[in-house]
Amino acid sequence: MVAQPMKGTNVTSGLDQFVRFPLLEGPTPIQRLSRLEEVLGEATGGARLFIKRDDLTGVGGGGNKLRKLELLIGDALARGCDTFITTGGLQSNHARQAAAASARAGLACELMLTDVVPRHDDAYQHNGNLLLDDLLGATVHRLPGDADALAAAEERARELDREGCHAYVVGSGGSSPLGCLGYARCVAEIREQERQHALTFAAIAVANGSSGTHAGLAGGMAAAGDDPRRVLSWTVLAPLVEARQTTLQLTKATLELMNPEMSLPEEAIMVDGSQRGEGYGIPTAATLDALRRLARSEGLLLDPVYSGKAFAGFLERARSGVWRDQDVLFIMTGGTPGLFAYRDALACDDPAVASKGRSA
Repeated sequence: MVAQPMKGTNVTSGLDQFVRFPLLEGPTPIQRLSRLEEVLGEATGGARLFIKRDDLTGVGGGGNKLRKLELLIGDALARGCDTFITTGGLQSNHARQAAAASARAGLACELMLTDVVPRHDDAYQHNGNLLLDDLLGATVHRLPGDADALAAAEERARELDREGCHAYVVGSGGSSPLGCLGYARCVAEIREQERQHALTFAAIAVANGSSGTHAGLAGGMAAAGDDPRRVLSWTVLAPLVEARQTTLQLTKATLELMNPEMSLPEEAIMVDGSQRGEGYGIPTAATLDALRRLARSEGLLLDPVYSGKAFAGFLERARSGVWRDQDVLFIMTGGTPGLFAYRDALACDDPAVASKGRSA
């Protein structure tokens, strides 16, 4: 069974009551994209572009999932578990970070990875995050694209239980209400950085895959008495209507863990569907342009599945002038190892190859 969060004795509101296994080395920095602003020129209407470096969260190559894994690994250890099992696609950033966090915590790690992206080139099938999963000591179970990975994970947990082990199961992206509390905690970090630098971000932008990062941020904003509509995400996985509904329900569930008395209206969730393209893991021309533009202006590396698509949307909005003379923040969620899995897409300008990859 998927474990429910273990709380302290006084469960009313707040975050300190939840067990956490530290994986971050303090707040991640916020940097201004001054060179990119110069490149974009007057089209932005004087918008000031900032980026929060959640790719610098050290363990296992870094990335946003470590904020969630602090809570999930903490809960697993508090329950006396010895094995951490989670799910994702073949090139899952969450799976790679789960393997690294498990190694740091002394837990065995098993990954149920589904072949859901229509790429069959050698780089995608063997490089990138998959290479690191093995290096980090995880046991990888490759499943067909139509498999129920969570059901397979729960069955594997039962097998381990019969063998005398005690497994902890987490779904895709670590995006349970408990995992989302990692980004609810991040809200306090962002608000303090705003105070320190005399900033107020009109928008806090992020990619939306399993919805957990957006849900945590929106729930944290609401709990802090701030406006959750400041958080804006671009869906890279589900169609827009589904992504918005999933994010809404997950935000409500996360908020309930912090403060069961609070409610959240549907209009509090802002999701954009313009950058999804053909589907999950399939880069668009705008994605590749965004990757190259940030790399060549700031020397920063986005991933081609999540932050690349979201940053393409971020750039489109900036160039539209909608953020004229405002401060806006993009959360860089990591995923750099995924670049090496998309070698063929990045090596050419042929849209067909960029989308599907060459045959292995």
